Amino acid sequence: MKFHGIAPALGLAALAGLALSGCNQSGLAHRSLAPIPSETVALMERVGTTKEAPMLIRAYKKEAELEIWKMRSDGRYVHLKTYPMCRWSGQLGPKRQQGDRQAPEGFYSIGPAQMNPNSNYYLSFNVGYPNALDRALGHTGGDIMVHGACSSAGCFSMTDNQIAEIYAVARSSLAGGQRAIQMQSFPFKMTAENLAKHRLDPNIDFWKQLKEGSDHFEVTLQEPQVAFCNRRYVFNADGAAHLDPNAVCPPLKQDPQIAQAVAEKRAQDEAKVAELAQNGVRPVRVVYQDGGQHPSFASRVSEVSRPETILPPTEIVLDEKPSRSVGKTAAAPAAKPPVAILAAAKAVDDSRHAVRVMAMATAHGDRNDMSALAASDPSPTNSVKKWLRPHRDASASDIPMPPASIGVRRSAAAH
Repeated sequence: MKFHGIAPALGLAALAGLALSGCNQSGLAHRSLAPIPSETVALMERVGTTKEAPMLIRAYKKEAELEIWKMRSDGRYVHLKTYPMCRWSGQLGPKRQQGDRQAPEGFYSIGPAQMNPNSNYYLSFNVGYPNALDRALGHTGGDIMVHGACSSAGCFSMTDNQIAEIYAVARSSLAGGQRAIQMQSFPFKMTAENLAKHRLDPNIDFWKQLKEGSDHFEVTLQEPQVAFCNRRYVFNADGAAHLDPNAVCPPLKQDPQIAQAVAEKRAQDEAKVAELAQNGVRPVRVVYQDGGQHPSFASRVSEVSRPETILPPTEIVLDEKPSRSVGKTAAAPAAKPPVAILAAAKAVDDSRHAVRVMAMATAHGDRNDMSALAASDPSPTNSVKKWLRPHRDASASDIPMPPASIGVRRSAAAH
């Protein structure tokens, strides 16, 4: 099986250097050299790919899943495995600044130099945040990893066994000559149902950009070429490598067949979103205490960092009534900056504490054990939405924010 435009020597040399460096530094690099499990190799053969073939990663925060795709000999990708995510932190939405505990959303590249065999979290690799668009938007922070240890402060955390396998698959693809692995990070699966529920979220315009990239991948099963102009994503455009993320987009040329297929998919999904809204699907905001995890880990609390923050998210129904002043659907407000969110979160948390004290005095100490809700639905096949607390109507601005929980981040070397 051959993959054109790839230089195997580059990947092999870079990975060999990393392995040697790791052995000299900590003696832990033997973890990074573990073979791909034989069951996974057999699965590759069944779906028509190989260990050395290029790979692609897709991650979904709301569903808490990480997918591995591998390229076949015809240049198209095939789904290989889905791993339940043990931990991710923050809220749905992009990462904007250092210390906000947000796992990023967007399209990123993972090269050989980003593989870390010396991780304090068993094994890890840097996802490549910030990309050029993040920097153009003024987003700060870095050292965002996919790693083991089931502990997250803005990263995508897996179990040690999971990261050992994912790392091995990535190592083999890079050693086979892949220059960089594309990671597509989404707030949720880009279905019409999810888009209908989140249609009033302040991040919806950004999420529609991510959906365009997702559509390009799903209609072609090929890795989309990613570029930036006018401070937004551009996919599969001719000459995209020369675009400036801060400059106005020039006239863009795309393969007409791909452009038509993407346009048709977008039209179908938008029609479905409108149908769902007309049939009563209400817009919501989902607020997490501090990120989430796949339901299959609900009964494995001992494996998770900061288990007290793993609570069912609050689903708040937003008010979509027409505005009296303009007679149109009220628009959701712009996303608040992280500093304002943290200040509001503290005020909300303080007020909630006062209410809880009064309620306890009245109800003689009755409490609800929210952890029981997560444990009651351990099946990994059930949707994460079953974890949601009872919801209530609210305007887009009437959203209780989670308590501030900024933790101390480890250095890049520690990750």
